[in-house]
Amino acid sequence: MGLLGSSSSSGGRSFFGGFWSAALRRKAIGIPTDSVTDHGGGLVRRLGLFELILLGIGASIGAGIFVVTGTVARDAGPGVTISFALAGAACVLNALCYAELSSRFPAVVGGAYLYTYAAFNELMAFLVFTQLMLDYHIGAASIARSLASYFVSLLELLPFLKGHFPSWIGHGGIEFFGGVVSINILAPILLILLTVILCYGVKESSAANSFMTATKVVIVIVVIFAGAFEVDVSNWSPFAPNGFKAVITGATVVFFSYVGFDAVANSAEESKKPQRDLPIGILASLFVCAVLYIGVCLVITGMVPYKFLGEDAPLAEAFTAKGLKVVSVLISIGAVAGLATTLLVGLYVQSRLYLGLSRDGLLPSVFSKVHPLRHTPIHSQVWVGLVAGIMAGLFNVHHLSHILSVGTLTGYSVVSACVITLRWKDKVTGQVSGKCISARCEGIICLVIIALGGFLAGLCYRFSGSFIIIIFAVVMAILGAVAVQFRQGYADPPGFSCPGVPIVPVLSIFINIFLFAQLHEEAWYRFVVVSLISVGIYAIYGQYHANTGHNGSNPI
Repeated sequence: MGLLGSSSSSGGRSFFGGFWSAALRRKAIGIPTDSVTDHGGGLVRRLGLFELILLGIGASIGAGIFVVTGTVARDAGPGVTISFALAGAACVLNALCYAELSSRFPAVVGGAYLYTYAAFNELMAFLVFTQLMLDYHIGAASIARSLASYFVSLLELLPFLKGHFPSWIGHGGIEFFGGVVSINILAPILLILLTVILCYGVKESSAANSFMTATKVVIVIVVIFAGAFEVDVSNWSPFAPNGFKAVITGATVVFFSYVGFDAVANSAEESKKPQRDLPIGILASLFVCAVLYIGVCLVITGMVPYKFLGEDAPLAEAFTAKGLKVVSVLISIGAVAGLATTLLVGLYVQSRLYLGLSRDGLLPSVFSKVHPLRHTPIHSQVWVGLVAGIMAGLFNVHHLSHILSVGTLTGYSVVSACVITLRWKDKVTGQVSGKCISARCEGIICLVIIALGGFLAGLCYRFSGSFIIIIFAVVMAILGAVAVQFRQGYADPPGFSCPGVPIVPVLSIFINIFLFAQLHEEAWYRFVVVSLISVGIYAIYGQYHANTGHNGSNPI
């Protein structure tokens, strides 16, 4: 009995020791270069700068530009323009961090997962992947349902088709078991079509995205110029009728309208000149999106008094009210094109993330197989299309929209932290700042304090808490930032350099976690549950199958 108990205890210690050792592994960073040759059977480099910019725009601007702008304006008034400007400025902080890392790393797939793997450890990278992937899977299914609905609405503009489509084809779905199951036929069909395009080749899928994105952008520009002639500047007064807090609240809502520029970072292995083009593609796509959003905001709030904006299709209704029904038809076409490109790029990014993890051994090797002729990860692509198709065809995933954005904000926050920690690695890995902990560990603790300050400030803002607590949270974050600034050494990275390190990444972390606190409570529960499940999957499979040949040491 004594021997058995001793053996069991030793086995438990051995398991946890092995798990901890594996979890803390880090990926070594190779030397970034633009002169990378294509290898037979792998991904091919066919995306130029213009395609990358359109990829980022395609991922960011969906039907929301025709809807969210108006719905937020109902509360913020013409001040919604400031809301989009503030949200765009916050996204610029994230974009600058992504731009540095995309330039610093070798041109391979992975994005936020890859950066986390190199800067922190294997387990955190896997957690970032699972949080992002759940967002992508639910988001793809939700967008597919919206696309089906908009597509049917577009067809119903033809008089002989109006009212002839049953709900199970496009609008919503036919429900069973009290709404638990909701059958929609068109959404999976559209997903199959987009998956086939993506499997056929990156050149073809990029061409499809470029065409639809260009169509969408042209329509938005036409809408802005057509609406400009109908603007009554008196509608812009008062500019912020419900106060500046409504403008700030609007910024927290429209922040997610910019999400998507990070898709450019996941195309590194298919970019012709990744170290030069990826940072430009990320920042340029975000800038174009910001200009278009602000232009639409100015037009819609100038055409119609904000109080009279509709909820479902405010922009289309505004043009119809002005007798410009042709523009309303263009808006419908733009909405379909916008949703199609958002869905196409989302499916593309998912498959590349699966490819990256499979190469590292954290997922089964089937996901890393690339078609020798088409040069696309067909197994990964079919898998993500299948998951989205099943969810979109059988369930009304719109009900899950309130638990989205967790992965996005988590990924953005960790990427910002990666910029800081990777700057340390050149100078302070071996330094010791005290007797108990290393300089690196001290820095990570400071980053956690900054994040906690952002979350506490966000909670107080959301629930109208004491202003003193908000001040305390901000001061706590500032102290953490000061420690990160003055108790660490920093080196300039190769390639594009994010300005103002560590201040810019610190601001990014604070704002992202502040926004995290604005999410629905169920989103927080989802974060905890998915994290625990991810740790379990990693403990059972990932730690034993990870490719340790490229991993470096992990001094804490």
